Amino acid sequence: MRAVRFRRAAVAALAATALSMTACSDDGDSADGEDGAAEDAPDADADESPDSETEAGAETGESADEGPLVIYSGRSEDLVDPLIEAFEESSGIETEVRYAGSAEQAQLLLTEGDNSPAHIFFSQEVGALGLVGDAGMLVDLPAETLSAVPEAYVADDGNWVGVTGRARVVVYDSEQVSEDEAPDTAAAILDPTWSGQVGVAPGNASFLAFVTALRITEGEDGAAQWLETLAGNGVQTYERNGDILEAVNNGEVQLGLINHYYWFAAAAEQGPDMRAQLKFGASGDVAGLVNATGVGILTGGEGRSDAQAFIDYLLSEEGQTYFVEETYEYPLVPGITGPEGVPPLESLGGPDIDLSDLGTVDVSAGLVDAAGIAVG
Repeated sequence: MRAVRFRRAAVAALAATALSMTACSDDGDSADGEDGAAEDAPDADADESPDSETEAGAETGESADEGPLVIYSGRSEDLVDPLIEAFEESSGIETEVRYAGSAEQAQLLLTEGDNSPAHIFFSQEVGALGLVGDAGMLVDLPAETLSAVPEAYVADDGNWVGVTGRARVVVYDSEQVSEDEAPDTAAAILDPTWSGQVGVAPGNASFLAFVTALRITEGEDGAAQWLETLAGNGVQTYERNGDILEAVNNGEVQLGLINHYYWFAAAAEQGPDMRAQLKFGASGDVAGLVNATGVGILTGGEGRSDAQAFIDYLLSEEGQTYFVEETYEYPLVPGITGPEGVPPLESLGGPDIDLSDLGTVDVSAGLVDAAGIAVG
């Protein structure tokens, strides 16, 4: 397996034209390289059109699976590299994995268009998949793939499928805040009590999905007002969710918005009695959004049996169990036991929204940028 990293795009790039890419600092968070990282530009041969490759293969008698399976991963290398290596060993399929944040990968795919060398987009959250799918760059998945997980975790038009579930939570400094005092709604997070004490990762795909859910439930104006109030309250910004957890655990801020599994992974190493504790969102509120990681086959991978084999592996018992045991994420395939100590997925009561509607993360990035919420 060969791994390639891309330069990290600025948050505002998603709100701009798909032809603009800006470079930012490297993201090395082992728990969530999901924010993106990159050091090198795409390979020179990445400009070769998949169509031309297919035509060349037809002329020479090569199969549709000629060459390695190219995966654009919005999941971190530290997180999924062992899983992809296991896939290679069990299937005999060679892969080339390019790592960056999900939002950045989506931007890159929109920039590359039909010239993208990618066959698979494996995303930290489904909003980025929706953005790429809306551009016509994902192919329809077979019915047996879509039926492998509950209907709530597949695209309405059938071009992506959820892999694992993750819940948004509030992490709080238990030395300064009691569990009862910790907010569990989006509105309560804006209480002046928490001025200067809330940490977010504005460029993270999960935060952008959270803002998108706000737009769905509260309307464009409501979401914009929420962000403006958050900014006015002196929100503290970080590159990664892991940074937020560390800041709360060190007493730097009293509250942070992260995904549940960061806390459980840290607790597995440090013990559950950390200074940082977590609170799940109230039933029906955006603060309790349950999103999903997801995967889709890009148009450049249409007809490749290895692309479908990769998705099948992610949804297999082996693939699902890996995420349960290694990352504390919720398995979406029925019959797979969830992570120990984590509340059952069915017990969580996030907002009643269609995850397929989270695809407009570019608009959400624009609202975040307009509110002046940025790292730095």
